[in-house]
Amino acid sequence: MENNEILNEEEQELLTLTDENGNESTFEYLDVIEYQGKEYLILLPTDESGEIVILEIEPVDEENENYVSVEDETLLNAVYDIFKEKYKDVLTFED
Repeated sequence: MENNEILNEEEQELLTLTDENGNESTFEYLDVIEYQGKEYLILLPTDESGEIVILEIEPVDEENENYVSVEDETLLNAVYDIFKEKYKDVLTFED
């Protein structure tokens, strides 16, 4: 994926995820970042909150995967830093 595609509205990928309470939320897919042998899904809520969500991808089988919340602040910051570096010329980040 080209870096400028992340901003292309026409090619925007939306995911609807359901939490453990059955609540659905829709997110814009931004990227998948690999870190320490694991993959992390980078999402942006479509509710305009502007706060990126990072979820760990846990493969279930060849066709399915679960997305798990990351509680470790150090891990979240490391993955977010990789994401920011990758898109520093395309996106504006607020700390």
